[in-house]
Amino acid sequence: MYVAVKGGEAAIANAHRLLADRRRGDRSLPAVGIDQIVAQLALAVDRVMAEASLYDRTLAALAVRQARGDMIEAIFLLRAYRTTLPRFGYSQPLDTVAMKIERRISATYKDLPGGQLLGPTFDYTHRLLDPSLLTDEQVDEPMQRPAEEGRVMRVSEILDQEGLIEGDGVMPVDHEIGDLTREPLEFPMTRDLRLQALARGDEGFLLALGYSTQRGYGRTHPFTGEIRIGEVEVEFEVPELGFAVSLGRIQVTECQMVNQFKGSAKVPPQFTRGYGLVFGQSERKAMAMSLVDRALRAEELGEDITAPAQDEEFVISHSDNVQATGFVEHLKLPHYVDFQAELDLVRRMRREFEAARDSGMDPMTEAAE
Repeated sequence: MYVAVKGGEAAIANAHRLLADRRRGDRSLPAVGIDQIVAQLALAVDRVMAEASLYDRTLAALAVRQARGDMIEAIFLLRAYRTTLPRFGYSQPLDTVAMKIERRISATYKDLPGGQLLGPTFDYTHRLLDPSLLTDEQVDEPMQRPAEEGRVMRVSEILDQEGLIEGDGVMPVDHEIGDLTREPLEFPMTRDLRLQALARGDEGFLLALGYSTQRGYGRTHPFTGEIRIGEVEVEFEVPELGFAVSLGRIQVTECQMVNQFKGSAKVPPQFTRGYGLVFGQSERKAMAMSLVDRALRAEELGEDITAPAQDEEFVISHSDNVQATGFVEHLKLPHYVDFQAELDLVRRMRREFEAARDSGMDPMTEAAE
């Protein structure tokens, strides 16, 4: 046993050395710097920050580099680091109405108060490989990034003027906002906890669930009411001062989906909402999140639960890619004792099967007895 353990330790140490060697790659090429990852792989960095629940581009870029570009491994690394940080308190709710907007679009109204702002987007590209990117030559001058400041009316406010959309919703006065990082999951969940789980959920999983709701596996007929990307101020109330102070600005993506709702005995026909809010520029994730959020409101709105995307326990229990990765990848680790037990069981059952068959009995009847 001692020899096996020591041999395992040496193998693991060598595996770590080999990993570091592969991470560095060809020594004739310059190493990728953290600043380069932050500036040029910004969307990868934003996804890592969002799903790790830690807004720090430098640390997210470090995780991407350390993980050799494996996004889920990078998210795992950053979330593990997050658990070591001290907790000072909770910030004030973000005022996304006052967002310094870099991108703002709506699929419901062509002419919006405040206008549509395309911003940096892949939406109108041809999805053709650009050979010019094979070189490092800078062809164009860097662009100044315009941003709209001040309050910009939401699409939901336009609909609300006619009473055609549900309100934003008000939590009970005595409701305490939950914290998934400190409390275990319990079902059923309040919407604030669900949104926390979805915000750090796996983009691919939520995208697939959101897609399923559009294909009939859920009662949604969505319209993108509004997507906003921009910077918002984070404020923290200091008890000693008695007022909130600004900690700085962070970039977020916000999405509000507008969905049909036929109404009920107490509620007239109106539009309902699905909501998504994610760190950084992550609009696909925010859209998927808002679709799933709306689907998970089925019981609240008196709708039948008929699809996976409407099942709160199924969605929330399986949306976290760190947990999913751990459970799937633990299968790579040694299971020698467990497998030997299964092997012995199958061999014994096989012997019993053959003995019953040779005696002229029905092997399946014998097995059942």
